[in-house]
Amino acid sequence: MAGNTEPLSPRAKLAVTAGKAAAAVSRAAGRGSGSVIGGRVALKLDPDLLASLARHLDVILVSATNGKTTTTRLIAEALRAAGPVVSNALGANMPAGITSALAGGSDAKFGVIEVDEKYLATVARDVTPKAIALLNLSRDQLDRAAETRMLAEHWREGLSGSKALIVANADDPLIVWAASASANVVWVAAGQEWKDDAWSCPSCGGVMQRPGDDWFCAECGFRRPTPTWALSGDHVLDPHGSAWPIKLQLPGRANKANATSSAAVAAAFGVPPQVALERMYSVQAVAGRYDVVTFQERELRLLLAKNPAGWLETFSLIDGPPTPVIMSVNARGADGTDTSWLWDVDYPRLAGHPIFLLGDRKLDLAVRLEVAGLDFEVCESLDEAVQMAPPGRIEVIANYTAFQDLRRRVGN
Repeated sequence: MAGNTEPLSPRAKLAVTAGKAAAAVSRAAGRGSGSVIGGRVALKLDPDLLASLARHLDVILVSATNGKTTTTRLIAEALRAAGPVVSNALGANMPAGITSALAGGSDAKFGVIEVDEKYLATVARDVTPKAIALLNLSRDQLDRAAETRMLAEHWREGLSGSKALIVANADDPLIVWAASASANVVWVAAGQEWKDDAWSCPSCGGVMQRPGDDWFCAECGFRRPTPTWALSGDHVLDPHGSAWPIKLQLPGRANKANATSSAAVAAAFGVPPQVALERMYSVQAVAGRYDVVTFQERELRLLLAKNPAGWLETFSLIDGPPTPVIMSVNARGADGTDTSWLWDVDYPRLAGHPIFLLGDRKLDLAVRLEVAGLDFEVCESLDEAVQMAPPGRIEVIANYTAFQDLRRRVGN
C-alpha cells in the first residue's frame, strides 16, 4: 500500500515543517525553489531525517556523470504505471535537495532519486534503495569530483554490501568495475560514445583492448559482461529477445540509451517494457533541457552540456550547418572553477556553423575555438548574439549555471 505506514517522530515532523518554511522564505525572496536550503535546515534539526523519509518507499537511485536528471525523469514516468512517485525532478541531487524532495512524498510508493556521483554511497547507506541505476562515468568538475578511476573505486566499495538491484551500463568499463562487486546486477548495453576516460583497465591499470563494441583487458582478464538488456537502433531488446520501439520526444542517441536503462529498472518493479516506453513519450523537456523557446521572435533550442562527454553527445543531435550555435560557459561553484576540460571537447565538429560565445568564461572558450581554427563572435549578452545570428532556429548550448542564466533571460 502507498503511504507512510510508520509515522514520523515528533523531531522528524518538526524538521520537515521547518524545512518547508525555510524553502518558502527562499522562494518568496526569489532565490530559486528553496529545496536545498529547506533540506539543509531539516537535516540540521534531524540528521536521520533522510532515512526516516525513505523508510516507506521503494527507492531507486540514479547516478552518472551525464544523463542522470533525464533518466530519473524517465524512470519516474514509467513507474507511475505502478503507483505514486516522489522524485527530485529538478536535479537538486545532494542530500539536502533529496531530503526536500522526499519530504513532499508521504503518499508515494516509489522514490526515484537522482544522486550526485560524490554522494552516491552515502545516500545509498541512508535510504536502503531497492535499485540503483549506474549509467556512465567520465571526467567532469576537476576541482571538485575525484578522478574517474577513484570515483569508480569509491562506488565499488560503497555498494559492495548493498542488497539493491544494480542496473549498470555494460559498455562503460568504469561502471562495470564499480558494479561488479555487487551481488545482484542487471547489465544493459547502453553504448558509450565518449571513451577517453576508459582506455586503461580500472582493475589492473593495463591497456584496454576495444575491438568493435567489445572491450577487455588482456593482462588481467577484466572484460565486458554479457548484457541482458540492450539498445538496438530505435528499439529496446529485453531479456527474452523481444524488441520494443522507443518513441521519445527527447532527441539523440543518448536519450535512447537513457530510456533503455529506465525500461530495465521499471521491469524490476513489474512495469512491462511496452508500458514503460509508452509513458516515457510524455516527457518533452527535463528541467528546461531540450525546450524550444521563442526569444526576440527567434526559436532557440536550449541544450545543457557540462563536460566533454556531454558536449560530444550534444554535437551529435544539433541541426547541421548553417544552423547558428550560441555557446555559453561559466565557471562558478556549481560548474567547477577549472575550465581546462574545454581542451578535451571536439569543437572542430562545429565547423560550418556560425558560432557566438557568451558567459563568464567566453574568452577561455574563444581561445579554444581559435586553436581549433573556427570562426566565431564573442558577445556580451544573449540579446546581442541572437541579433547577430543568421536566420533559422538557433541551437543554444550551455554548462550548468550558464544554462540557468539563459533560462532566466528567456523567461523559461
